[in-house]
Amino acid sequence: MIAAFIAGLVSFLSPCVLPLVPGYVSLISGASVEQLQSADRRLMRTVMLHSVLFILGFSVVFVILGAVATGLGQLAHDYKRYLTWVAGVIIIIFGLHLLGVFKIKALYADKRMHNVEGGKSPIAAFFVGFAFAFGWTPCIGPILGGILGMAATSETVSRGIVLLCVYSLGLAVPFLLTSLGIDRFLRFYGTFRKHLSLVEKFSGVLLIAIGALILSGHFTWLSSKLGFLNRFTM
Repeated sequence: MIAAFIAGLVSFLSPCVLPLVPGYVSLISGASVEQLQSADRRLMRTVMLHSVLFILGFSVVFVILGAVATGLGQLAHDYKRYLTWVAGVIIIIFGLHLLGVFKIKALYADKRMHNVEGGKSPIAAFFVGFAFAFGWTPCIGPILGGILGMAATSETVSRGIVLLCVYSLGLAVPFLLTSLGIDRFLRFYGTFRKHLSLVEKFSGVLLIAIGALILSGHFTWLSSKLGFLNRFTM
């Protein structure tokens, strides 16, 4: 649970997502960045409602992916040991990609829907969130792939679903905070953007550590040691 939440936060801070957050807030609210900075209460209520629907949109996609990954893992139950090894190796490969040891070109691709209008209604914001998840999945793929790898080796489908819910929460919390204070976000981004490459490196180290623990069979041991913390994230 802790790793999934951190992975969501890191995905938000990644070079794929962070620079575009003001644009997404503007898109789903139908207001310009200048209008968002005015802190008009009526506009803020609209922004919050549309932001929540946007979050639900991308969360639905990620949770479905988690359920599918865990379901496939359950189908391959007789090969659980081999599936765990494969998941560990794939997560380590994603980590090495983020560290720049080698580059997987497909993970730099994305699909953007340039003509989407998200500010007209909450339902439109939901579908923008849905499109966001599908469009940016390749770009945040290494981090998301690591969590899906963990979901695939989960004992139950519900456990895999919870993992992706917590991952989505890690993305959702900073997005909501940004929606509430676009001024603060712009100041934060002005200072933080020089550290984006460090976020990628940290992500790579985190994935390699998780992959190594899964591959060596010690991830369950670590989870048991951190069980008291997991209870707070449930």
